[in-house]
Amino acid sequence: MALHVVFMTLAFFVALPVGIAMRALNHSWHGLILLAFYSLCALGCASGTLYTKLTPDMYEASTHASHGYLLLILSLCLSAVDIIRFFIRLYTFAKSKSKFAFKPFWQNIVLGRNDVYDLAARYTTLDVDEASEFDVAEMKPPRLAEPLHVRRNQPIPTIQTQNLDDPDDDQTAPWVNNSRNTQGATHYAQSSLSERTVFEVDSPHGSRHSDETLHDFKLSALIESRAPLNRISQAAFATFERALVFAAFGMTLSGIVVYTGGCRDSYINVCLAHLIKGGIFWCYGLVTFARYLGSFSELGWAWNISPSGEHVSAEFVESLVIFLYGITNTWMERFGVRSGDPYTTKQVQHISIAVMFWFAGLVGMGIESKRVRRWLAAPAVDAIGPTEVSEPPSYRASFNPFPALVIGVTGAAMSAHAQTYLFQVQIHELWGWLLLGFSVLRCFTYFFVWLGPPRSILPSRPPTEALASFFLACGGLMFIFSTEEVTIAAMRKGRDDMMMFLNVAVAITCFAFCWTFCLVAMKGWLRSRSSPRYPLSGP
Repeated sequence: MALHVVFMTLAFFVALPVGIAMRALNHSWHGLILLAFYSLCALGCASGTLYTKLTPDMYEASTHASHGYLLLILSLCLSAVDIIRFFIRLYTFAKSKSKFAFKPFWQNIVLGRNDVYDLAARYTTLDVDEASEFDVAEMKPPRLAEPLHVRRNQPIPTIQTQNLDDPDDDQTAPWVNNSRNTQGATHYAQSSLSERTVFEVDSPHGSRHSDETLHDFKLSALIESRAPLNRISQAAFATFERALVFAAFGMTLSGIVVYTGGCRDSYINVCLAHLIKGGIFWCYGLVTFARYLGSFSELGWAWNISPSGEHVSAEFVESLVIFLYGITNTWMERFGVRSGDPYTTKQVQHISIAVMFWFAGLVGMGIESKRVRRWLAAPAVDAIGPTEVSEPPSYRASFNPFPALVIGVTGAAMSAHAQTYLFQVQIHELWGWLLLGFSVLRCFTYFFVWLGPPRSILPSRPPTEALASFFLACGGLMFIFSTEEVTIAAMRKGRDDMMMFLNVAVAITCFAFCWTFCLVAMKGWLRSRSSPRYPLSGP
């Protein structure tokens, strides 16, 4: 059993997070880490099976093993996506009959860094006999009779070529038939495709609108038309991949329950409520700390300006999770109760909290909707007429207090939750105040960010968020510790000491934060080595 715990911990909390970080960077060691992950899983399953064969079944109808295998199957399915994509890229490369070169093959086919690796390269060199034919060549937009897709209010660039015989001549296009400037030409071609603008090359001897060129433009248009679907699929894949780590944390809790023999008979519903809800707050705290460190900064979730376009805000995701949490828990409180039985005081307490999550989550999602914001601003815009209105600086960030509100109210309510024994009252009061502390600190974050909205794409790292994430994660862990069976066992063994429980929770939280910091720092270090940038400017 010790080997099973060690192997599975190394697999899902060490190898898997490192593999996720390397996969996001297309690192060459990703395959090696993936192999290590499945090797550790195989050793963990083997040791667990051996333990099961050598010991009697002391927890009948346990689903820990079946859920664990389901988690492994899901991880295999996600890995299969990478394998299928590799074979698709390999087939495309073989069909294109391109000249083999190891470095482009490794980056484009093995690592999959550019699925259209050879599209822009075709325009870096023009197939001509004499350079003098392009002395007066001009890049200009096509005629109106041809299909043209240009962003609204986007200027159409015009680039004139130059004389190739005179490199100092201002009329020379350095990218024509010049291998030293291939990178610049590729960048121009890719930027042109990203702007969804089609150009043609006119010369005194005719144009280069061959069937192959038209085919390439159709291919680029097809890629652009599928861009939203690709973004959705990539976001879904990344979400499911990271969810495996949190699912592994759930399997850890269920494994502890099965090994210790807890959560039986009448305790099962209360036990599930504490483990699931406390586990959500624990994971939410770790994600909030990762946001503070700079994770998800490409989405604008690290209290910064998003560098990659418009994305849903982190507060919208928080509100969505709160809504789903509330709408499901509203009906789960009566599980195991016979029809017609009256509602108890505890049931009314818990159902009302779930209803608060339900509708507060809806309000939070509505506030984050840009369309709803336009509706709310319509009276002010209509009052001044059709003149142009500039947005205030506060629009650069989200100031949605409802996620913090529901967690703070939950903490304040649960700190006064009636219990049978004094120790149970004290431990509920402790984690309730921790959740309330998260809410207060998040409101301080909104206050300071409101005074100085983010003006950079770099993570701003509000110090209040570091404390808020710690309070939230530690409060979630204390929520788990407040399970009735745990508190009764502590009282029976004389371990009902609040300082001991709090110190253990703080120590575990600090350890988890340290590992989270190591993962985020490692990912940033690998990214800086793979794509170095200029140093940050400062005073």
